[in-house]
Amino acid sequence: MKSTIPEPGVPIGEAADGRPDRSEASLHGEILSRLRDYVVEGNIPDGGRVPERRLCEMFGISRTPLREALKVLAAEGLIELLPNRGARVRALSERDIAELFDVMGGLESLAGRLACENVTDEEIAEIERLHYEMYGYYLHSDMHNYFLANQRIHEKIVAAARNETLRTAYANFAGRIRRVRYSANFARKRARWAEAMREHEIILDALRRRAASELADVLFNHLRNKRAAAVEQLGEAHTAPSSEATAG
Repeated sequence: MKSTIPEPGVPIGEAADGRPDRSEASLHGEILSRLRDYVVEGNIPDGGRVPERRLCEMFGISRTPLREALKVLAAEGLIELLPNRGARVRALSERDIAELFDVMGGLESLAGRLACENVTDEEIAEIERLHYEMYGYYLHSDMHNYFLANQRIHEKIVAAARNETLRTAYANFAGRIRRVRYSANFARKRARWAEAMREHEIILDALRRRAASELADVLFNHLRNKRAAAVEQLGEAHTAPSSEATAG
């Protein structure tokens, strides 16, 4: 898997000769993206404290931009800010996961139905391009980039629904389960991953045909299957020996 973390001691956004090469807004976006990936990919355990000093060293930044990024992740629901005690990764219970995935399933189902009424040929072509890009990552077992392409596909379908209220609600819940959604890809290992790819083939086909009811159903069932995988992964994490839980 391609690392999302820069070499230790090399500040984000700094060129090889030490000169800044990005704007402040761009730097903030890059720090946020890398920190989000670091949390989503399970580098800190559920409920674990965010190691601010170590992350500052890894990213080559001060605590001020790191804490600004942490505020965004807290708003997304990935972490919790602790008054005067830093931050920790938000831990979700099995019930939390089940409820969140059901809501997400409902939102994506509605998005699929509305997208079939509003999506353009150009948008379908872009989603198709992302699908085959994602398939390439799947073939190379590149979980990081597979997940990014996967999320962009779902976001494109939501955007094609042309409903700002739906898009805002989706973004709120998507942030809260992004980490769980990523880890669910490891449940049942390659079998689940292959199943998810087959589901995406059906999603793309239904969207191409603008089959609203069919796309709504397959998206809801896709989230239901993801929910089952996430609950399974949570159970495995809770029963794993402590040595395995802390490895890597």
